Amino acid sequence: MTSPSRTATGPADPGSGTSPSRLRIALVLGALIALGPLTIDMYLPALPTITAQLETTQAAVQLTLTGTLIGLAAGQLLIGPLSDAVGRRKPLLAGTALHVLASLAIVVAPNVAVLGVLRVLQGLGAAAGAVVALAVVRDLFTGRPAATLLSRLFLVMGVAPVLAPTLGGELLRITSWRGVFVVLALYGAVLVPVVWRSLPETLPPDRRSRPGIRTTLSTYRGLLHDRAFVGLVLVAGLAMAGLFSYVSGATFVYQDQYGLDEQQFGILFGAGAVFLIAATQLNALLLRRFEPRRILVAAIGAGTVAAFVLLALAVVGPGLVGVVVPMCAVLFACGLALPNAPALALSRHGRHAGTAAALLGAVQFGVGALVSPLVGLLGNDAVALGLSVSGALVLACVVLAAVVRPWSLGDVDAPTTAGAHT
Repeated sequence: MTSPSRTATGPADPGSGTSPSRLRIALVLGALIALGPLTIDMYLPALPTITAQLETTQAAVQLTLTGTLIGLAAGQLLIGPLSDAVGRRKPLLAGTALHVLASLAIVVAPNVAVLGVLRVLQGLGAAAGAVVALAVVRDLFTGRPAATLLSRLFLVMGVAPVLAPTLGGELLRITSWRGVFVVLALYGAVLVPVVWRSLPETLPPDRRSRPGIRTTLSTYRGLLHDRAFVGLVLVAGLAMAGLFSYVSGATFVYQDQYGLDEQQFGILFGAGAVFLIAATQLNALLLRRFEPRRILVAAIGAGTVAAFVLLALAVVGPGLVGVVVPMCAVLFACGLALPNAPALALSRHGRHAGTAAALLGAVQFGVGALVSPLVGLLGNDAVALGLSVSGALVLACVVLAAVVRPWSLGDVDAPTTAGAHT
């Protein structure tokens, strides 16, 4: 059995071998990454019901989604540097426990203001799983092997937001929207002992950074001075913004504009998971022949074209099919882009993997927080969805060309890239 500390000394291939420890770690990381998307999205089919029961507005209820994303973004900025200083396990266990407590408190939330505050705390707790999972990947792998494993993990991160509303819709058949948060609390409660028993510490003491605000700020300063890293983080965030535009707006577009009920919405929303699954798994195969930077460029370009088709058809108004088909193409493109941008970014800063993963995650969820209410502000219809998605991907194209300059990155497996910043 290969020990994590020994694996961490050099790149490894997650696709090779059948080490039980490696498989176990991959499964645990996948379960941790799923916590954030499930927390964000499982209650989406109930948004109209929550609006009515708490006697509030659609915009106010959508802000509870924004609150969760803010918690996820801020939590990662705190937990990432902490995990570089004290190791991965302690912040992970504490954050997951906070998520469980916040989920239980939501069950008795009396109004939308309290719900919003508790959703921020939920996000803070879920942030631990998101940032630590990426840091563990960088502890153990780099280059193409890291991108391959991230393809498997982003399968979870990409599919969970799409399947979560389907699961939530089915739960609403047997329980209220508050029951959805009971299920989230139970999921987090199961993760705590699983992490305790199954996830070893992957950051040995001799590789940890000195704790303190000055060290943290210095590390963030160094990351922000890396032009390519910043650009890749922004591209990942904008690709996630396209996904979050769909997540936050589809429930109103499909149910209010096209008249689907909660269960029909959940099924149609979940159908997009097929395209995300196909893209993330195709990415693992493409990485055997192509560099991550090339796949990223092609994915962002294709996604932008599909987003413009979505906007054009929404304006013309051909119906539900005219929204669903191009949106599925956008999801496919995002499924190719999301594993490769983080892999390229994290390969540049192995020594501070937790802090780098924190900045990456914070930007992704922070941009998502800004975008989530945008569809509602633009009108909560198909045109608003098309404007938000196409705007995000156009910006991703601009950042990719003007800031990242992918032709200058080189192969992430080369020592000049993967090793220079470790």
